[in-house]
Amino acid sequence: MMTAGMVGYMQMPLNFKYKDVFLKGRPEHERWDSFLIKHPPMPAAKWAKIFSPFDALKGFSEAVASKEIQYVQKIELDDDEKRDLGRKLDVLHNLTWNGRMARSNRVMISVKYFVPCTDRDSFSFGTKGQYKELQGMVLRVDTDVELTLALQTETGKVLIAFDDILEITSCQEIFDTDWELEAP
Repeated sequence: MMTAGMVGYMQMPLNFKYKDVFLKGRPEHERWDSFLIKHPPMPAAKWAKIFSPFDALKGFSEAVASKEIQYVQKIELDDDEKRDLGRKLDVLHNLTWNGRMARSNRVMISVKYFVPCTDRDSFSFGTKGQYKELQGMVLRVDTDVELTLALQTETGKVLIAFDDILEITSCQEIFDTDWELEAP
C-alpha cells in the first residue's frame, strides 16, 4: 500500500478522503481578519470546558457523593439530660411566649439536632442520620400540639422537633440563671 505522508503517528493512505484538506495545513488569519475578530481563539486553559456539560449517567456523581456521607445512630438522652433539656425549653418558652416578647428579648441560641437519612438508596435510610448544628434567634417554643422549636436563621425559619434536639446552648447565659429564685 502506497502512502502520501503522515497523519499524526500513522502513515496517510493514498485514498485518504481528506488528504487535500490535511495538506493545506492549519488556517492562518491576519491580525484584524473579520473571521478572527468574530471567532477569537479559545485559550488552552478553557478547552476542557467544552466537554464539562456532558454527563453520560444523569445523577451518577450525586449518587456517588451521597455514599460518602457518614451517618450515625441517634443518641438517646438519659433522664437527667432530658430533664435539663426540658428546663432549657421551658426557659426559652417563657422568654418567647409571644411574638413581641420574642423580638424584644432576641434570644440567640445554638441547637445541635438529629436529621434522619433521606436517601432511599442508602443502607442508613430510616435507621441512622446526621447531627447538625444551627444558630439563630428563638421565635417560639411550641408546646401545644407539634412540640417544636422555631428558629430564625440567616437563611430563614427552621422548625426542629423536640425529640431530635441533642443540646441547646446560649452565649447570653440565660440557662445559668436560676429563674425560680428571680420570680417576684
